[in-house]
Amino acid sequence: MDLDLTEEEHAFREEARTWLRSNLPTEARPPEGQAMRDFDLAWQRTLYDGGWAGINWPVEFGGRGLSDIQQMIWYEEFARAEPPFTLNNSCTFVANNHGGPTLIVNGTDEQKAEHLPRILRGEVVWCQGFSEPGAGSDLAGLSTKAEIDGDELVVTGQKTWTSYAHVADLQELLVRTDPTAPKHKGITWVICDMRSPGIEIREIRTMSHVTDFCEVFYDEVRIPLANVVGGLNNGWRTAMSTLSFERGTGFMADQVELAATVERLIGEARERTDASGRPLIRDEELARRLATARAEVSALRAMTLAGISRTARTGMPGAEGSMIRLFHGELHQRVYQLALDIIGPEALRLTPVDGEGVWTGPYLQSFAYTIGGGTTDIQRNIVGERVLGLPRA
Repeated sequence: MDLDLTEEEHAFREEARTWLRSNLPTEARPPEGQAMRDFDLAWQRTLYDGGWAGINWPVEFGGRGLSDIQQMIWYEEFARAEPPFTLNNSCTFVANNHGGPTLIVNGTDEQKAEHLPRILRGEVVWCQGFSEPGAGSDLAGLSTKAEIDGDELVVTGQKTWTSYAHVADLQELLVRTDPTAPKHKGITWVICDMRSPGIEIREIRTMSHVTDFCEVFYDEVRIPLANVVGGLNNGWRTAMSTLSFERGTGFMADQVELAATVERLIGEARERTDASGRPLIRDEELARRLATARAEVSALRAMTLAGISRTARTGMPGAEGSMIRLFHGELHQRVYQLALDIIGPEALRLTPVDGEGVWTGPYLQSFAYTIGGGTTDIQRNIVGERVLGLPRA
């Protein structure tokens, strides 16, 4: 693949940079609740009005039909603009990176017409109902059941680690519709209205002091069969397309922001001194770790570009996305551990002081990067079986 940008891509970079300079919010994103939801949806609406919503979605579904390379350029310019919030830490993430792309590939014309415009316009929040207390990494082991009653599914069960469920309108929900089938069969992917009778949501406060996560309980919740996406009992295939977007290009924004964090840490190491007054960057071990981190985020970018190239040829993200997800998750943790070592005790504060940012919250949040979207063990299994061709254990 050619890693040099074309004239069109350079022009796109300048277009993105100019627009962000004039339209990027300057206020901090509220961390929780209705204010957070309002902020995220307002930013999504700003993107839509400016022509930046769904930039890599097909034109026929309201996007700009641009390439994944241009999407990465957009993320790079967003990070360069030093925004007061991150792109993936948003309650619009699931709609834009899971629900929307899954509907584009698997949805009916009616489902696309109903949901895709609302996602792009910032009118709706989606959450993901995949993980369960007894079926997190073993997603196929889910037990939330759905029985067919006329033209409806009647759902009973529980989901957990459901990000933003408490502010969501809709949910991409996996349910077991055929309990007699092998565990990878008999699963259905369905759109659930989060305001349906029988749904109970309990917020979970995490160690990073936010309540993004929730438990969701379903007590005979009725969902129209018209909300099934990809076909009844075909939910495993539909879910794999959902997760391929997440593992492939869904976290490009995080990767770009991680690279910006490494550069910021290099600056911190140049400005901060040790007890003897020597700049921290002169410490050989810290300098080595910073150089390694810079090299690794560059390697991550190269892996992502290679994945983009494969997707351009095949039309669908492949299992190689698990390599990116695995490397990214572990690198994210290493970078934020390095951040605490450089910043020192003052990194332990949880709220900003004198306009400075905080590091403890992102460090604690980094542990989720080797769990969410499939644990590191799951990613290694996928790489071993589907990329390297190794036999199943």
